[in-house]
Amino acid sequence: MAEEQKNPEITIHEEAGPKKTSWPEVFRLTADEAVKKIKEDMPTAHTVVLPYGRPVTCDYRNYRVRIFVNSTGKVASIPHIG
Repeated sequence: MAEEQKNPEITIHEEAGPKKTSWPEVFRLTADEAVKKIKEDMPTAHTVVLPYGRPVTCDYRNYRVRIFVNSTGKVASIPHIG
């Protein structure tokens, strides 16, 4: 019986399945509910809650999730890593 070879370029995270990069399920939830759900899926996420439409920097951070909320405090767009 041949021993299964693993690709050394695959990280532990990739072996466990694809990493989640967006959270459409939190759309229209409160900011607190969204932060809680995102932290459940990605405990190392640095969540930032901002008013919808606020200008932000264009730099990409693989641990940052911006959560844009409307005037009632509900998530106004789908949060994603970046």
